[in-house]
Amino acid sequence: MGTKTTKLIDTKLIMRKTVVIDIVGLSNSLLNDESLFITRWIRDKNVSKIKPMLPAVTCSVQSTYLTGKLPDEHGIVANGWYFKEECEVKLWRQSNHLVRAPKIWDMAKDIDPDFTCSNMFWWYNMYSNSDFNVTPRPQYWADGQKKPDCYTKPTNLRDRLQDKLGTFPLFNFWGPNTSIKSTKWIADASKLVHNWYEPTLQLIYLPHLDYVLQKHDNQKVISENIKELDAVFEDLITFYEKKGICPIVLSEYGIHPVKAPIHINRILRENGFIKVRSESGLEKLDVGLSDAFAMADHQIAHVYINDLDKIEEIKKILKKYPEIDLVLDKNEQVKFNLNHERSGDLVAVAKKEFWFSYYFWKNDKKAPDFARMVDIHNKPGYDPVELFTDPEKKFMAGRIGWKLLRKKLGFRTLLNVIPLNANLVKGSHGAVNISDEYYPLFIRKEESTNSEKGNKYLEPTTICNLILDHIFK
Repeated sequence: MGTKTTKLIDTKLIMRKTVVIDIVGLSNSLLNDESLFITRWIRDKNVSKIKPMLPAVTCSVQSTYLTGKLPDEHGIVANGWYFKEECEVKLWRQSNHLVRAPKIWDMAKDIDPDFTCSNMFWWYNMYSNSDFNVTPRPQYWADGQKKPDCYTKPTNLRDRLQDKLGTFPLFNFWGPNTSIKSTKWIADASKLVHNWYEPTLQLIYLPHLDYVLQKHDNQKVISENIKELDAVFEDLITFYEKKGICPIVLSEYGIHPVKAPIHINRILRENGFIKVRSESGLEKLDVGLSDAFAMADHQIAHVYINDLDKIEEIKKILKKYPEIDLVLDKNEQVKFNLNHERSGDLVAVAKKEFWFSYYFWKNDKKAPDFARMVDIHNKPGYDPVELFTDPEKKFMAGRIGWKLLRKKLGFRTLLNVIPLNANLVKGSHGAVNISDEYYPLFIRKEESTNSEKGNKYLEPTTICNLILDHIFK
């Protein structure tokens, strides 16, 4: 980019409308079916692989793509981290102020103040300088009900979209009922926003494959779901190409098949580092009192150590486990650009066939009540088991219907339908030592630039400038 990121006073570069479609989980491992529209569409496109970054998880990767910086600079070390002043683990925060670097829309507005951006469900969506934004934001009612909804900028965009498309299908976006319905809603909303506002840059998030590949290893089921996503993708591409726009398509990571979880907090507990407290006979992880605990996030785990004299001891214990590929102290994190005040005192990285659970209890009967629920804000780590209902409980549809009816009638009740069997999970991501068929992709119509020729592997930090180059051609 060079001088393009410097404010231009005397002249203006011509802006070209650009759409970036993020197909989460897309990698070459899924592009073998010649009947798919996407497989045919990319034939005449320039396809590059993006080197996986650490951690290869949504919030970190998207922040790198939108800033051109790595986690040691933008500060998004995972999908959540330990907020030390509060002694609490928090995941899936939404304020854009948490990203400590200028974003692509800031850079573009500096080039041309007339630039506008629409952010359709990319993370850290709220309170940014982007112009037209939509992101999930459920309503939490005092009687315990969680109602589907979304947050928008401008505020009235929420009502305009939901009047046209219906309420954002939150329970199809995450949880056991995840389906193509939420991805299609995002795609349809993106088309409406583009028609209404005509932003210079539109960022679109299509999450369906992400959940399918974490949940299933049955190739027939995976193929059926890929075809569902492919239909949504074809509709989007047709819409934008009729407007004379050839979108950029990218992914954040590929989903690698996994065979077992690593219960890292149970390892720490067995070695005397974890402290729990009992509440009504159930256990809660006391992160402020524990000598050490892990915030598990897919294939990485940030290990926060309150007793720093025990770092080397904990590191030696974790390195004994063959399922763990790397255990990085603060000095070793420098190599991976992950050394930041928010990152763990140690960062564990799983081998590609494994992933980290947040589980800390020894006996399922003492698991906290939220463990059996879709509850992304109370769990001290990411929980892909929320994609399943308990297979050991019969008549699950009837059970869920009865619980929902009780909620609608104003009774408090727990939707405790999630199993405690982490072996159900079939795919994960986050690690870096993976084969390149699972690398994320960057697809565009343009030929490679001089700096890229002969290099089909892009650094994740280059994505921001490649998008800016596409806009300010």
